[in-house]
Amino acid sequence: MRRIRITVAYDGGPFHGWQIQPALPTIQGLLEEILSGMEGTRVHVAGSGRTDAGVHALEQVAAFTLANPIPLENLRRAVNRLLPPAVRVLSAGEVDSDFHPRFQAKAKTYEYRLFRGEVCSPFEWPYVHHYPFKLDEDCMMQLAHTFQGEHNFSAFAAADDRDAEGKSKVRAVFSSELTRSGERLLYRIRGSGFLKHMVRNITGTLIEAGKGNIADLSALPAKSGPTAPAKGLFLVSVEY
Repeated sequence: MRRIRITVAYDGGPFHGWQIQPALPTIQGLLEEILSGMEGTRVHVAGSGRTDAGVHALEQVAAFTLANPIPLENLRRAVNRLLPPAVRVLSAGEVDSDFHPRFQAKAKTYEYRLFRGEVCSPFEWPYVHHYPFKLDEDCMMQLAHTFQGEHNFSAFAAADDRDAEGKSKVRAVFSSELTRSGERLLYRIRGSGFLKHMVRNITGTLIEAGKGNIADLSALPAKSGPTAPAKGLFLVSVEY
């Protein structure tokens, strides 16, 4: 048996997230259907994490076990032929039999894209949150740095079916930065792991700071701002 790691990019717009759901199109569901057909038996595809419905990925990492001896480059090509154009396998490689993309990940980086121009191109719109209204971007940048460090992010997490397990919601954020690039505001955060809706809730909180609704920019706010739309969020990379 071979343990194979793949890197996958996808446009999350047409999908109901990564995790397989009955009768709904998901990234995991598509990959498992294709690989199971190639293997002749059910193949489980494990991902580095569960991106929400509408969230995109530049480099999601996944892994599965196959008996099929197909060369890796042929495997990548075969899977891409069967996937819709919105999903691409970028690379494939063999790894140790115990490799797990979620449990062994050391860091993940996400980027949230805000478009600040008055008119947003229809070709840009599916991949940004269009917010042309007045914001104090300096305040937003100041608050962004406050999220760096180890904190309890309970206030910035949505309810999750894993909550019953009682696991800690303390996470280490290695970097948290908001920058301006042309008509875009880019919020990039790198950390040990992320809770459900955490990055979107932090982005919504930064917007509240930009609107002047957060007085103390030197500490984590006690509650989250509104959850920013999924379509502006990208999983950029996963580190091992």
